[in-house]
Amino acid sequence: MSPLFGRRPPIRVERGERLLAHATAAEGLVGGSRDALYVVRRLGTGLALEETLRIPWEDVQSADWDQDAAVLHVVEVGSWGEIRPEHMLTLEEPALLLQLVRERVTASVLLQRHVPVAGGRGVRVIARRAPRGDQPVRWLFEYDEGVDPDDPAVREAAEAALAAARAEVGTP
Repeated sequence: MSPLFGRRPPIRVERGERLLAHATAAEGLVGGSRDALYVVRRLGTGLALEETLRIPWEDVQSADWDQDAAVLHVVEVGSWGEIRPEHMLTLEEPALLLQLVRERVTASVLLQRHVPVAGGRGVRVIARRAPRGDQPVRWLFEYDEGVDPDDPAVREAAEAALAAARAEVGTP
């Protein structure tokens, strides 16, 4: 029988959520529900204090697994040009958690389209959604290296691509 059944889950999740998978990490614990990734970090050595970070799936830009190092590298969505929060998590026996992470992050991407603006480089228009569908669709731009988002031609191409993508998805 799974260790999640018959006893209190090792990670407390928000009301209405249920822990679906978890793994022990060098940093503490990592788990996931239908709605979010949870990272529980121990604070200090030998202390019973901990902090829980909840990252909604639609806010996970990428989650890459390095099998040799047993490290899950999670990068959060952010604004172009700003430093994005990153989490390096060394996991033990992560199989079920990795499956959940892959499935949930993929499911959060509603649309992703690359629009060339200069010499093959361009801007990617991305629509992300919460698993429950109770939040508005979140629209993002990702610019290829060397593309200046302040260039009027780039801004015009990005806005046109956004309008077309919104029409395709059916959101205002």
